[in-house]
Amino acid sequence: MCGITGIMAFNEIGRMQLIHLENATRAMSKRGPDFHQTYLEGFCGLGHRRLSVIDTSAAAHQPMQDATGRYTIIFNGEIYNYSELKKGLLDKGLQFNSQSDTEVLLNLYIQEGEKCLERLNGFFAFAIHDKADNTLFIARDRIGIKPLLYFQDDDKFLFASEMKAMLEYGIPKELNFDALQMYLELNYLPAPFTMLKGVHKLKPGHCVTIKDRQVSIRQWYEIPEPVDDFQESMSFKEAKKKLSDLLEDSVKKRLVSDVPIGAFLSGGIDSSIITALASRHVDQLNTFSIGYKEDKFFDETYYANLVSKKFNTNHTVFSLTQDDLINHVEEIVDYLDDPFADSSAIPVYILSQETRKHATVALSGDGADEIFSGYNKHSAWLRASSGGLANQIIKAGKPIWSILPKSRSNKLGNTTRQLQRFARMMSLSEEDRYWFLASFQQLSKKNNPILNYSPGGNLYNEVKSEYLGNLNSTSLNHFLFTDTHLVLPNDMLTKVDLMSMANRLEVRVPFLDHRVVEFANSLPRDHKINSQLRKRVLQEGFRDILPEELYNRPKKGFEVPLRSWFRNQLAAELDVTLFNEPFLRDQNLFDSLKVMQLRKRIKSMNPGDSHAHIWALYVFQKWYKRYFQ
Repeated sequence: MCGITGIMAFNEIGRMQLIHLENATRAMSKRGPDFHQTYLEGFCGLGHRRLSVIDTSAAAHQPMQDATGRYTIIFNGEIYNYSELKKGLLDKGLQFNSQSDTEVLLNLYIQEGEKCLERLNGFFAFAIHDKADNTLFIARDRIGIKPLLYFQDDDKFLFASEMKAMLEYGIPKELNFDALQMYLELNYLPAPFTMLKGVHKLKPGHCVTIKDRQVSIRQWYEIPEPVDDFQESMSFKEAKKKLSDLLEDSVKKRLVSDVPIGAFLSGGIDSSIITALASRHVDQLNTFSIGYKEDKFFDETYYANLVSKKFNTNHTVFSLTQDDLINHVEEIVDYLDDPFADSSAIPVYILSQETRKHATVALSGDGADEIFSGYNKHSAWLRASSGGLANQIIKAGKPIWSILPKSRSNKLGNTTRQLQRFARMMSLSEEDRYWFLASFQQLSKKNNPILNYSPGGNLYNEVKSEYLGNLNSTSLNHFLFTDTHLVLPNDMLTKVDLMSMANRLEVRVPFLDHRVVEFANSLPRDHKINSQLRKRVLQEGFRDILPEELYNRPKKGFEVPLRSWFRNQLAAELDVTLFNEPFLRDQNLFDSLKVMQLRKRIKSMNPGDSHAHIWALYVFQKWYKRYFQ
């Protein structure tokens, strides 16, 4: 796990930007605190920051060259099957100077070129320079676990793991208005968007070749299309066994490390499965969880302790107060290179920070909800597609739900909120229904509650249509397929990467081994979800080994108390940062009247989702003032 950056100049003007390579590399210090170094060769420059995990010796430092000095690599990530790949290379007579997966990857590329990507099991973003023909090859992993940004103009091609590094090259800072609309709707930015015009995220499963001033970007991996909802690929019993075998192998591969390793253990099914499987191969596995002192409803440490006791792990609980959460807001928001308004990043940041005191690598249960159907929205989609009298009654009650108080802060208000959302969803087309469930608000020319400009630009429409193209049908499997392309890499994995790397912690995600993802897509809907159970094949497949208490209880996603903060601890900060009418008028991005209405609504008895809208605006304004003032 590291940070990478580089430049390929097209002319002498671009070549002058090589003077910024050292500063760009230094800017990613949190991603790689153990070592950093740069490489310069003609019109190419590469920089690397290292977090030592496999072969911590100097022999594994990067940039790394092959024996001939022709090829140089910088690599962020891990190749979990590197030992098997290395054996094949040794059989061909190759020799190695380190025990690192980086050297294996470099030599595999030399032997097989771009086709080597198909043989990799891992998460990665890497670049390889061929000095002989001045070619630069860059690739990102299949699912999008590791990030990569790029920028191109007439003089050069730049890339980096973080925007902090990109800015050191002096790229223009121009706001992307289409990206701002997408961010306000989703609370995050999907690839290829960043908030700066001209800077793009390389999409998952894509690679770049730069030669003779020509830049070619292509897709090297595509997640296989899911089966139809009711296409029986294998029996439920066979599916449980196959999934168990795949997951155990995935976990085993992700336990290879030369530094202390542990696992996040929330007390939910997903992290408990990872812990159960890892404990088969590690004596007294280190496990870590967060508890909430002041909100026992969301505190799942009781269940985490049950799992720890059953599998004899060395368990550590970090018990948090509301003050612990809010005290980290400033440093988290200041770390963000792009606005990112998923507030669950706050506890992930603290969990990563505390875990890093005990381990350098942690396994996580992330990804299971997206590929096996674990969210309320999946149940809502399933229910909407089933029809029935109850659905019609809820739909007919839309005028009633719209006037009743709605809030996430109490059971009655949250029920009303969910009924209204379901009623609105029922009146939409399949594509609009998906976007409605995926977003916090919808901005259009007819419905624009906040922007000071007309939404729905060409790039916005193009990106939105591309993601919705994965929907392809009304099936729930295609809903999950779309989640895997949109939500998983751009929200969930971005959150984990940002918050863990801010604390120099590597997080590995066994559920997102590409073999597990492909297997999930091969299963019919009924294996994943029915009217009684979500993530069915996953839950039932491991019921025999997990504590029974983990079952038959509602899913509890911790709700950061934004509404309370905005009324109390952050009220004065918001008045300066967000509810500042002179600044809003000068900025001319948002309708100041509509923004001030949010201030009134958050204090009312009917706040709805105003806290989410305020948080997104607050995060954006903090970012904007850092970048443009």
